[in-house]
Amino acid sequence: MIRSIALLLIALASQVQVEAFQMQMNMPGMVSKKVIVTGAAGRTGSIVFSLLNKDPRFDAVGLVRSEDSAKKLIAKTKCNLEEIVVSDVTQMEFEKEAENPHPWPYALDGAEAMVICTSAVPQISKVSIIKAMLKIPINILTPTKKSINFRDLRFKYKPGQYPEMVDYVGQKKQIDLAKKMGVKHVVLVSSMGGLDENNFLNQIGKDKNGEGHGDILIWKRKAERYLCLSGLQYTILHPGGLVDPPEPNKMELVLDVDDKLMQNEKKSIARTDVAKLCIAALTESGGKSVSFDCIGRQLEGEESAKSAEETLKAFLNEGKTCDYTLGPKGM
Repeated sequence: MIRSIALLLIALASQVQVEAFQMQMNMPGMVSKKVIVTGAAGRTGSIVFSLLNKDPRFDAVGLVRSEDSAKKLIAKTKCNLEEIVVSDVTQMEFEKEAENPHPWPYALDGAEAMVICTSAVPQISKVSIIKAMLKIPINILTPTKKSINFRDLRFKYKPGQYPEMVDYVGQKKQIDLAKKMGVKHVVLVSSMGGLDENNFLNQIGKDKNGEGHGDILIWKRKAERYLCLSGLQYTILHPGGLVDPPEPNKMELVLDVDDKLMQNEKKSIARTDVAKLCIAALTESGGKSVSFDCIGRQLEGEESAKSAEETLKAFLNEGKTCDYTLGPKGM
């Protein structure tokens, strides 16, 4: 009888220890690493935030600019309101420290890492859609032409949301915020193609004379250089074309540097894979700073893909990183 009671007490004690450990793993600010995700309501940012939010290793905080974005994020991820902070980083004044030594919301305090997912997003011109549709009958009769030439479509940015303001000024502010708060590691989701100033993405927002608010890849690369010189640990991702393939996603991650992957015929990558690489950067970087390009390769037959963690770890062991002495002049 005594032996049975002793065994029961040991079993109960073990269960209590397990439950205490599980509680600790899920309690923000204790074992879990606090991570701020900026642009958390965006298409890529919301996936990063959702993955972090489901992972007991992390205490995720979604940073959004407006209440509408907060509602959008809650609808997408089913997160709690207290896991979101509404604040416009671009309006924070870090230079006036004497007047306001704490210009950011207190809910962001204690963060060890920041994942930057903000980006200027162009809007399609309705006029260009109509013009493209009117050309369809003629294009169909021409064997060498597609029914719709997507390069004929025109895009523009909303006032005040140009690449210079969002991808350069805005990201610089976020990097400054990270430094002021004592964040140790910044993961920046940028874009591949930054070495080619003639990349078609740079033409978005410009008129026929090349005037206007464009050059999104150039402004992104300038922000990357700013991060590299900040003194913070960084991981910079340059995804190829972002896609949302049906699950399960049968793509293998391929990493390289300096736009070498631009030579590939297929240069796309699933947003989910980009998000997984962001998580891997938080767990596998080992204090190393790195900048790399990434795309997905379609698996064939019974091929199995390495995880994002395995892929990043193997790449880090190669010791490669992007060369920021390359690129357009004035960078």
